[in-house]
This record gives sequence, C-alpha cells and structure tokens, in this order.
Amino acid sequence: MPSPSTALIERLDRLLPQTQCGQCGFDGCRPYADAMARGEVGVDHCPPGGDAGARALAHALGVAAVPFDRSRGQHTPAQVALIVEADCIGCTKCIQACPVDAIVGGAKYMHTVIADLCTGCELCIPPCPVDCIALIAAP
Repeated sequence: MPSPSTALIERLDRLLPQTQCGQCGFDGCRPYADAMARGEVGVDHCPPGGDAGARALAHALGVAAVPFDRSRGQHTPAQVALIVEADCIGCTKCIQACPVDAIVGGAKYMHTVIADLCTGCELCIPPCPVDCIALIAAP
C-alpha cells in the first residue's frame, strides 16, 4: 500500500480538535491522523470532535460517515482546566501530565493554567493528589 501524502495527513490533523487527550488510542491528534490516512483506523475514534468531527474526517477521506464511538468517551463543550490555587501543593504532577505545556509553576509553589494553551484534555486531573483541578467552560 502506498504511503499517504503528507498533505492528507495534515488535512486530517487540522480537522481534529488538537486536545492531545489520547481518547482515540493514540498519543495525540497527529498520530491518529496518520493512522487514518493509512487506512489503519476509522474516523470514529475522537470523542472531542464528536459526530461533526467524524463526518468531517469521513468527507476528507471519501468514506461513509459514522458517528463517533461513544465507548471512547463523551463529547463535551470546549473546556479548560482551572487550578484551585489555594489548594495546590506544588507537586508538579499536573505539569508532567499536560501534553501541551499549559500548566506553569515550580516545585512546592502554586501552579496555574494558561487558559489559551489548555485543550481541556483532562489528563492533569488523575495525577493531582489533592484534587485541586476543575474543568470550566472555555472562555
């Protein structure tokens, strides 16, 4: 099978929401786009993209549209993480978990989220030992 074109991979990647959440089973949106372009996976793996995203991906690939696979997660409105700063102990576990470097702070100091960079992937929540991270609607 011939390699997919870089242009197709980039087009698929641009159609994805760039949450880098891993709900698709890949380490980020680009690896998922690459696998779709190669015909290895379907267009239904992205909960953040929802049904509209799956339709757009199907259109780009020229395949039949299918709804996203709900067993992979829920489609939610855009959201961002918010650290309750008074409760943050500065453990840095959220910083290490963030795939887009949207959390800043130093060890043993309060952390904060740069909302413009946060994708709302939720990967920072499980490692937080003091449960000081909430998700809010994206501005």
